[in-house]
Amino acid sequence: MPMKPKLRAAYEAELREAVQAEARDELPRAWRHLERAHILSQAYAGPHVYVHCRMFAFGWRRKDSRELLGQFARILVAGPGSWLGRAPLGNTGGANVGILTPMPIPEDLRALLDA
Repeated sequence: MPMKPKLRAAYEAELREAVQAEARDELPRAWRHLERAHILSQAYAGPHVYVHCRMFAFGWRRKDSRELLGQFARILVAGPGSWLGRAPLGNTGGANVGILTPMPIPEDLRALLDA
């Protein structure tokens, strides 16, 4: 099932914001946008895996071995997790949180996901 246009637009906007923030060396802001894109993508295997690849690349550029290992594992399980409906809702996707830990969804993202 493809993402609805409004959800796809929000997902892509978060990814663009992440790129722009990283280019300005606003790393916490860039990461926050990747996390938000992750939350929006969890039910969709392709976009979900893609966000984890972007998180892996972010970790690579930061030479963050913990994030690289965490993202490698997540890249392997993200697709099947989405296909099986097992992705933990609200999980922000970084290696700093448990791979199966559900988390609260920000209200603005909840509205997009519920639409």
